[in-house]
Amino acid sequence: MYRFLLTPRWIALHVVVLLVIPAFVFLGQWQFGRFEERSASSDRISANLEAPPVSVTSLTRAGGAVSERDKYRTVTATGAFDAAHELLVRRRVQNSAVGFYVLTPLNVGNGEAVLVNRGWVKAGATADALPEVPAPPTGQVAVTGRIRPSETEESSGLRDRGGLPRGQVLLINTEAIGKGLPYRLLGGYVDLIEQSPEAAAAPDPVPAPEVGEGGGLNLAYGVQWWLFIGIAIGGWLLLIRREAADLQAEAAKRDEQPEQDERDGRDGRPEAETEATTA
Repeated sequence: MYRFLLTPRWIALHVVVLLVIPAFVFLGQWQFGRFEERSASSDRISANLEAPPVSVTSLTRAGGAVSERDKYRTVTATGAFDAAHELLVRRRVQNSAVGFYVLTPLNVGNGEAVLVNRGWVKAGATADALPEVPAPPTGQVAVTGRIRPSETEESSGLRDRGGLPRGQVLLINTEAIGKGLPYRLLGGYVDLIEQSPEAAAAPDPVPAPEVGEGGGLNLAYGVQWWLFIGIAIGGWLLLIRREAADLQAEAAKRDEQPEQDERDGRDGRPEAETEATTA
């Protein structure tokens, strides 16, 4: 009855099912892995945002780097802004518009400085026009902000290139920017939250990061892929049962046919017609 399972058509179906099942298992595991990663990242970001402020020098040093586990920690620093070496960071979207981040070194003494992202300004009327950038406060300034690691092409999704106008960059990369400065830069940079004294005018502050749903969608997708495994196996078994039932019905029909022919007589006429002819 089940010899049909060895026909080429059914062998092809078996192969498809056997390939689909491990693929769905892998996709489900991958989504569960993404769920764990994003949940851990969301928990870490939430904890860092809620942590009390610490000195910037406790999380980074000159020529060093900011650890991912410290990303978005609130830090404090005191120094003087170096407006002469201020940079504009291109292709930054905020308020549903493309503009620039205003990146100003804060000289913290001992021949060291930290890059402070003072906020966002709207792009000029043309691609070559410079935006209007409010000046930073002069003298000693106490700043509070969220520390972040230096940007790379991989982390930012932006492709770095040369040939930009003077005073403009595409990536906030401490190592590259520090080569043109007369002091050593602390690793990473700081998104400004507040400063004292406050400036008369300032760029739009960079909003706090969105913590997100913690990978809830990935969890749902993982469950979905594994449900597809059951659907694939169930559909495969259903097709087998249906094919077997159809073959069984055809076999039963063929078995009934000789009996009907025997009742109808050798000449194939119905039995009642044969009796009437004989009479």
